[in-house]
Amino acid sequence: MKQINEAHVAAPGLAVVEVAAADAETAFSVQELLAARCAIALADRTTRELGKPGVRLRCFLDLRQTPDT
Repeated sequence: MKQINEAHVAAPGLAVVEVAAADAETAFSVQELLAARCAIALADRTTRELGKPGVRLRCFLDLRQTPDT
């Protein structure tokens, strides 16, 4: 995954969330739970790191907005 840059967390209410899960289905389920509570830039895929178990998913949240904006 690319590095988190300053723009991703430039203001209060902005956050980067990285989910580690056993499988992609679980990771996307967590993302759906977050999307129901705040505005989110959805990830469309998970990644695997060689030698490490499970998958990773990174999404970007804006707690200042509601999901429907």
